[in-house]
Amino acid sequence: MSKKLKATKSDDLLQRANTLGLWGLAAHWEEVRDQPWLPLFIDWEETERKQRSLDRRIRYSGIKRFKPMADFDWDWPEQIDRAQVEELFTFRFINETSNVILVGPNGIGKSMIAKNLAHQALLLGHTVLFTTAAKMLGDLVTKDTSTALQRRLHRYCRPGLLVVDSCEVPGNV
Repeated sequence: MSKKLKATKSDDLLQRANTLGLWGLAAHWEEVRDQPWLPLFIDWEETERKQRSLDRRIRYSGIKRFKPMADFDWDWPEQIDRAQVEELFTFRFINETSNVILVGPNGIGKSMIAKNLAHQALLLGHTVLFTTAAKMLGDLVTKDTSTALQRRLHRYCRPGLLVVDSCEVPGNV
């Protein structure tokens, strides 16, 4: 029974090494499979790659600073549907490839909600791009050929979540 368990654990480690692209390690698997450092090494590699991926996605996202949802004042505005906003944080709309539009007057927290959604999506492993409508349209209008425009449009279509804010108030956190 313990040999079967050991083989399963070793097979799992080999699969994880292959998933990580550790081809040299996988090629010499029979030599290293019983080494006590192997599980720790693969854990380190997975952890480091996940962190680097998150850091890279955060840098690319353009979110900048924002207040956490814990600071959101649910008592103002009175018309906000808290359950509906909280439903957005299940991210079903991403899997359904649906659009979400936050509508309301200035200053009620649309950008704060959008930035928190974007941040949570990043933490869940999604790619995100946060931009303003003015910045995106200004960027697109500068492209002088259809090929350049196509490449730039691809930049906006590539992320799993594209957040287009109506405006960003300077100093808004």
